Amino acid sequence: MNTFNQFFFGIYPYICLSVFLFGSLVRFEREQYSWKSDSSQLIYRGQLRLGNILFHTGILAIFGGHLVGLLTPLWFWEAIGVSHSAKQMVAIVAGGVFGLITLAGLIILIRRRFQSDRLAANSTWRDKLVLIWILITLLLGLSTIFVSLGHTDGHEMVQLMKWAQHIVTFRGEAASYIADANILFKLHVFMGMTFFLIFPFTRMVHVWSGFASVAYLGRAWQVVRRR
Repeated sequence: MNTFNQFFFGIYPYICLSVFLFGSLVRFEREQYSWKSDSSQLIYRGQLRLGNILFHTGILAIFGGHLVGLLTPLWFWEAIGVSHSAKQMVAIVAGGVFGLITLAGLIILIRRRFQSDRLAANSTWRDKLVLIWILITLLLGLSTIFVSLGHTDGHEMVQLMKWAQHIVTFRGEAASYIADANILFKLHVFMGMTFFLIFPFTRMVHVWSGFASVAYLGRAWQVVRRR
């Protein structure tokens, strides 16, 4: 078990991150015509706006919450007087609310993708894989709320924070901090890491363009003259 734990939570994260970064770079360099979100609006518009708004609002909040929650140093929370138990309760409430919002939007998008014959005919197996993968990862994340409610001291959350911070700072013994975590947390972390592994091979690469669009704020005005 120690060998498995060391591989999946000490080595595997770097494999996923390497494929995520270099795979995205190679895809952008070699296959720019495939670098797109493949919008299905022209094929079938039913409930697309509602599903998109709910899903993207929820998933962006969850992503931001994971970044702040896992990567903010422990000394910072202690310096501003936020206890581990208080931070855990905020994570439970915020994660639950935005998780349910994401789930509602995701169910709408999955229903559209699988029930519309036109969409199904124009969808690849990778399109369907991404939706199902996110659904399973999300359900595992929501299920950890019930585990966290069973012990609100914040200890397990602190161990997950230490694991994440040791990974991103390339420090050893990262896997040891997650060794005793509940299996639901481990499965959620594994599914989340593997999502980064498959990311460059799917339509999800359009997320990079979404972040890059911030540069448009500093661009000069486009002058359009009528004929």
